[in-house]
Amino acid sequence: MDQHPASPDLSAAALIARARALRPVLREATPRIEAARELPADVLDALHAAGLFRLLLPREVGGAEADLVTLVRVIEAIAEGDASCAWCVGQAAGCAMSAAHLPPHAAAAAFGRDPRAVLAWGAGVNGQAVPDGDGWRVTGRWMFASGARHATLLGAQSPLAGRDGAVRTFIFPRSATTLKDDWHVIGLRGTGSDSYAIADLYVSNDYAFDRTVPAPHPAPLYRVPLVQSYPLAFGAVALGIARAMMDAVLELAADKTPRGAGRMRDNAATQGVLGHLETRLRAARAFVQHSAGEIWADLAQGQPLTDEHSLTIRMAATHAIHESLAVVDAAYHEAGATAIFDGRPFERRLRDMHAVAQQVQGRRANFELVGQRLLGLTDVPLFL
Repeated sequence: MDQHPASPDLSAAALIARARALRPVLREATPRIEAARELPADVLDALHAAGLFRLLLPREVGGAEADLVTLVRVIEAIAEGDASCAWCVGQAAGCAMSAAHLPPHAAAAAFGRDPRAVLAWGAGVNGQAVPDGDGWRVTGRWMFASGARHATLLGAQSPLAGRDGAVRTFIFPRSATTLKDDWHVIGLRGTGSDSYAIADLYVSNDYAFDRTVPAPHPAPLYRVPLVQSYPLAFGAVALGIARAMMDAVLELAADKTPRGAGRMRDNAATQGVLGHLETRLRAARAFVQHSAGEIWADLAQGQPLTDEHSLTIRMAATHAIHESLAVVDAAYHEAGATAIFDGRPFERRLRDMHAVAQQVQGRRANFELVGQRLLGLTDVPLFL
């Protein structure tokens, strides 16, 4: 079937419009999101009602199966309202691509029967999976599980015992483990990215898969390994934060008169800085959106994801994060002493932006990977 009967309109235009409409709601909720270090119930209700946790889920289990440009535009819009919320939605979008790897009955059980199903998982490879009949006994501990507090499912990536470096991702109910409340950070506080552990947990083969390869699903979206959705999503978070910061400083500059100086809007130095920052932000955004659009056009025509596509994703996303970081830092400085106060729109976005840039998608070493690929070192992995 094309659309789950319990779902809202999941067309690209509807998803983008609803994400934009939520921006004022999310801005109002941000103090509560920060204080709780998780997304509150009313925000989750709004996200689920808008279908935003189902962006990259297959249609047959009630998902939008959205294209890459829609992914970027939705996450960017949410981040203009609240960065932690956007991060959680972007993380959940990539995780939801897991459904395309599972047997149809397993995907339906995990995602199709519960319209509020959300999968989260921690970073990296840890622990070990030992074969046991038609499944595995998995043990390990994982950190940085963004969105785990509102998730219904968790995942874990572990090496397979006796399989010479083979790794699989395992999906299981969140009730199978207890989260450790250890997310005490300066930025992206509301993601609730706690750690969790499992010990000798049995997981059927139906819920074990390799997330680094394309899924065995006919839709164009699933020719993209899910690990390559994260750079686009998190690059969009950065762009949304930078857009919100620019809008805030432009609004401030229209009226502020710093002590001992004329109005900000009449200052030539301020005009030049803000003009340059706006140009950098728009250029970074254009690179991401144009790249996503070109890649999607190729996929929609039946082409596989190529090494050139993967290289472009890495370049565009890392560049977007670093340009957004530069824009946010400079805009914060332009706001002067106004920016340092709690409750103003500047200091939180500065903290959130720096948290985004510290994540793996923002590593400067990613540019080294790009250079290595350009120089013909094709055995260097762009994504882990």
